[in-house]
Amino acid sequence: MHSPTISEILDERNQSHAVRKKLILELERNLKRPVFTFFTSFVYPVMVDDSDADMLEGLLTKADLSRGFALFINSPGGSGLAAERILNICRKYSGTKEYWTIVAGKAKSAATMICFGASKIMMGPASELGPVDTQITKTENGEQKRFSVYHLIQSYEDLFQRAVKAQGNLQPYLQQLAHYDEREIREMRSALELSEDIAIKALQTGMMNGEKPVDIKKKIQIFLTPEQTKTHGRPIYADETGKCGLTVELLAADEKLWQLIHRLYARTNHLVSTGASKCIESATQSFTVPAK
Repeated sequence: MHSPTISEILDERNQSHAVRKKLILELERNLKRPVFTFFTSFVYPVMVDDSDADMLEGLLTKADLSRGFALFINSPGGSGLAAERILNICRKYSGTKEYWTIVAGKAKSAATMICFGASKIMMGPASELGPVDTQITKTENGEQKRFSVYHLIQSYEDLFQRAVKAQGNLQPYLQQLAHYDEREIREMRSALELSEDIAIKALQTGMMNGEKPVDIKKKIQIFLTPEQTKTHGRPIYADETGKCGLTVELLAADEKLWQLIHRLYARTNHLVSTGASKCIESATQSFTVPAK
């Protein structure tokens, strides 16, 4: 049999649930509510999808959520529809019909949408949210490239308007417009409208309760289009998030609570960067998806 010290070292090295369980329990004592972690990898090619909603729901059904709970989230994002399903599951299972989110690293794109559904977002000095505008992958010359749907629509509309106003030789514009499919543009517009609708409804029924959709849209414009951030991956920090009207609790780097949060973040993020692509956990249960 291993000694307790050797067992702890092996647990740390192998990233067993027992290591993170201690930190989750300590965080629960500090927050006075259950804590669930939801991490997807920034290293392996995975995304937030419906299976994550199923795994999280499996944990929520076995917990006492009478006081609500906190969802510790770290993810590059994924499906907006899956994010909407997750935030609705979180609200419906919570005894208070609300939940908090904790962001120690990055909660981007669809993960930002899940944060929009919370009643409060706990963030640290370098915590990141991000734009929620839709991205697509297109293959050009055998190479896969990521594009902003917003920018594709804008470039199409700009070319079209220039062609309409042009006098004389239209051939250069027609050649460029031939690369666009009007049916795809229509689908892209719908996708952009969907992400905007999910974001606004999540906030209108949560931390911006009672506000008009048009007012919410103005406040969160930095999240809806890349006009200010310029690129989908650019961070939106706690101060900018608060200025948009979202409820943010900013924790200082020297606070004991933040140090505890960061200890749990470091271990779980290491797991989904080395041995697993996803990890959804509570103090009593753990779901991990092996890295492929």
